[in-house]
Amino acid sequence: MCWDEEGELWGVSTYDVLLAVSKDTETFCSRMSSRPDAPPIPSMINMDDPDHRRRRGLVNKGLTPRRVLEHEPRIRAICHELVDRVAARGACDFVRDIAGPLPMAVIGDLLGVEPEDRDMLLHWSDDLLAGTSSTAPPETAIRVMQAFEEYADYNRRVVADRRARPRDDMMSVLVHAEIDGRKLDDEDILQEGLLILVGGDETTRHVISGGMEALVRHPDERRKLVENRVLLPTAVEEMLRWVSPIQAMNRTATRDVGLAGADVRAGEKLLLLYPSANRDERAFARADEFRVDRQPNDHVAFGYGVHFCLGASLARLELRVMFETLLERLPDLTLATSDPLPLRPSNFIVGIDRMPVVFTPA
Repeated sequence: MCWDEEGELWGVSTYDVLLAVSKDTETFCSRMSSRPDAPPIPSMINMDDPDHRRRRGLVNKGLTPRRVLEHEPRIRAICHELVDRVAARGACDFVRDIAGPLPMAVIGDLLGVEPEDRDMLLHWSDDLLAGTSSTAPPETAIRVMQAFEEYADYNRRVVADRRARPRDDMMSVLVHAEIDGRKLDDEDILQEGLLILVGGDETTRHVISGGMEALVRHPDERRKLVENRVLLPTAVEEMLRWVSPIQAMNRTATRDVGLAGADVRAGEKLLLLYPSANRDERAFARADEFRVDRQPNDHVAFGYGVHFCLGASLARLELRVMFETLLERLPDLTLATSDPLPLRPSNFIVGIDRMPVVFTPA
């Protein structure tokens, strides 16, 4: 536990304390906003039970184990299509050409986005995330507002279409589901759609790129995976822990409480620092080493407790299938630069922005 220099919030950096705060939702609530620098929006990420549980149940209807597994053939086809586009060139930008398009295609299908509109959706996601950087220039706010308005207009058209012509997608589930006899209004659907868009796109994209970078920079671990593909599920978990794309979530104390030797007052904010918890030596032996066979690996890359990421099983499926494809078809892929890879400017979801790679043309 540490108090920030400006005296505005607590940083929860250790694994055990982060779990304790995540479990105690009565003392540490989410309804005052999941981001300490932003007002709460009407999305389940900013709700506590019972409202959170009810809203979460609606979204979960589109992410049941059966529905997730139904996506595997489609995900596998997309992975091969992406590799097909670059295989003969022997080089590409791994983020733009490989890591970015897969989750956007999957999320686009969930949200009922037409294939020709995916690039537009990716553009909106990029611009919306740019607004989460503390160093963003003033003109970024204009881009964020424009992206929000354009996505909101697009979302309204999709919602109207699903009300008239339901499909087998998550947007139709949200449009026609009811909570205590009441359907979600357009604003509710918009906010849950945005949560799915940014959360499902950005996080998985960064674990694909960060996971690939880790394999390249740790050739012995990559060799283990090549020689024993059974390790792939544990390797995926290690990639999630290693990258930890979500930097933090906010909780607000509802009462005065002692926590890890600190006196937390009612109304004070606590920032749950997931990357720090995932490198806690007391929870992970040799935490600063990337190990594809790490077990156990109870990381918190997907959060913990009632707000555990609903899309975790879908993200794991995308990661597994993508790395199966990459290890098979681009086995000697490596970085094309020795320079540090640039990161996306954000204090919320962080990952590699550009990643030039080379490989033997096929």
